[in-house]
Amino acid sequence: ILSKANEGVSEGEALVGVEEIVTKHWAKYGRHFYCRYDYEGVDSDAANQVMDIIRDNLVNGDASSVESGDADIKFVDAVEFGYTDPVDGSETSKQGLILNFELGPSGDPARVVFRLSGTGSAGATIRMYLEQYEKDTSKHGISAPVALKDLADEALRLVQMEKTTGREAPTVIT
Repeated sequence: ILSKANEGVSEGEALVGVEEIVTKHWAKYGRHFYCRYDYEGVDSDAANQVMDIIRDNLVNGDASSVESGDADIKFVDAVEFGYTDPVDGSETSKQGLILNFELGPSGDPARVVFRLSGTGSAGATIRMYLEQYEKDTSKHGISAPVALKDLADEALRLVQMEKTTGREAPTVIT
């Protein structure tokens, strides 16, 4: 891509850089923000309870009865996903839970995926993956954790993370 973008650039002229290519791409197609919150060393029972809250209240519950928080983010639905091995056809269930949202007046989609690992004796890790589409070019330069903060706060409120685990914040945000 860089090579093609810089074809015909004369010696001494400024080259087209990655930032310029990405910025033009976002201006044309919009930007997807991604971020992950890790809650490490969570009590296994509390971690499983968070996943059960999502299953009971959001996956198996009535989406229309879910109250929105302060942000202009509407919960749409939730699903649980599994994995089917394409080679041997074996199936693994309960691989994660997806919460789908609609954002403000734009109606743009967003989603949050919760996955649980390491529920042995040493504690569990809850991973929360955030994804949000943004058309507004004035917001494309924002860092992902900042752009996704409202979505993260709404998801954490819905799954009762702090109440259930006692965690006020993730161990790591990437």
